[in-house]
Amino acid sequence: MPPQVTGSNPALAARGVSKSFDGRKALSGVDFEVGPGEVVALIGPNGAGKTTLLSILAGIAEPDSGEVTGDGVAWVPQQAALYRRLSVRENLLLFAHLQHDAGQTAENPEQMVTRMLELTGLADRAGDRVGTLSGGNQQRVNIAIGLMADPSVLLLDEPSVGLDPAQRERLWGFVLGLVGEGTAVAFSTHDIQEAERYAERIVVVAEGEGIFSGTADELRQAVEAGAAGGGPAAAGDLETSFLAFLRERGH
Repeated sequence: MPPQVTGSNPALAARGVSKSFDGRKALSGVDFEVGPGEVVALIGPNGAGKTTLLSILAGIAEPDSGEVTGDGVAWVPQQAALYRRLSVRENLLLFAHLQHDAGQTAENPEQMVTRMLELTGLADRAGDRVGTLSGGNQQRVNIAIGLMADPSVLLLDEPSVGLDPAQRERLWGFVLGLVGEGTAVAFSTHDIQEAERYAERIVVVAEGEGIFSGTADELRQAVEAGAAGGGPAAAGDLETSFLAFLRERGH
């Protein structure tokens, strides 16, 4: 299924992206886009190609074919790239200097750190060692590093893994605050409820192919249409509908 039109020029788009590793197809002609200020969830089974797609969108990996267009993209991987023995401020200052020295920002590193601490609400934890923070606060630090270059698009790979419900709610309150300021967000997740709750649009990837792009209600409707044609009956919750959708298409 082609990507849903966002109504304006997309902030980030992939067209016909393919990627193989050691002869195994990870992505096969995938189309994907996220519009300015939009929140898009990327869901699919393990090994579907979600992380590979995000890494290509972020410019971390090169596609074998296809193209990616869009600037100002920040990548936040699932595993926090943090130094647990350093404080929050020391971690941020280290990465601020790296960005400044690489010419990715002209902002003074000290000023950048102060701005990130205020933005993430971690100013009162600035002196705490990262290793003593909760998983949610460590993820905030991780996201702060991604935000240092003022990206227009934030890519999050399973941002709430290992977080309890309260931590997940606080993290998403922070992320949606960024969206309210105009940042677009694309995130991968195995939590179907998380995708339904926070994303305006859902993209389904299975076995390296993009097979759906639309709202949660549109995904349910696609399953109901399959049931009307003799396929499995649709259920009210999105996770059951998602699994039925995959089965209908042989995944």
